[in-house]
Amino acid sequence: MYLSVTERPTPAHAVALAPPAANTVERNGEVFATLINLSGRRRFTSQRVVLYTVLAASNHPEASRIATEALDLFRDAHTTLIKGNKVLPGVFGEPLQQAYFGSAQGNAKILGFIALAERVLFAIASGWQRQVPALLEELVECSSSLLGVLNSLTALYETEARDHAHRVEHQLHGAMEEIKTISKQAQVVAMNARIVAARAGAVGNEFAVVATELISITTDIGTILQRAMAKPA
Repeated sequence: MYLSVTERPTPAHAVALAPPAANTVERNGEVFATLINLSGRRRFTSQRVVLYTVLAASNHPEASRIATEALDLFRDAHTTLIKGNKVLPGVFGEPLQQAYFGSAQGNAKILGFIALAERVLFAIASGWQRQVPALLEELVECSSSLLGVLNSLTALYETEARDHAHRVEHQLHGAMEEIKTISKQAQVVAMNARIVAARAGAVGNEFAVVATELISITTDIGTILQRAMAKPA
């Protein structure tokens, strides 16, 4: 149920403009995929809101309900992207902070769209026919400019995902190099141990078996690392 203009709370675009507190949720490939999906969903649902609000103004059956549901999806996706939850981090990193809360004012523009859509739907439900055309025109103009903001934000999430993948690849490559170095050192130690065991004669037989097994293991590790580090053609 919508409130009258005099009863309405503080407009949505005047609320929650401060950046959220830092979220410690770990960011990985799955998390970035979800963030990109949510950001893309805002773009789709914003257009769905406008389309069905226009239809609602023409008394199209169920259009008002569909527009309201689309607006709820849009709002929920945005809130999750801003505040995060148990599995998503919310706003993170300087580029996203600036895009949402810096000079671009992405968060304020998105919340302004939500407030305007609520106002139009309320006017339609209240039968304020004189106000509806002007409000609809304002909503269409707002959604057109908003698309650029939403596209830019989605592109930022995609960039963050690529940068994260590159960092992980670099870290993995470094870890593999360290393992490779340790494996080579272990192989040298094992070779020296075999030499010492051979000189010890029968007493060193068991030690030689262990040294031989260690050489085999380090050789296998080296082979595995070569395969893992090889880039596909």
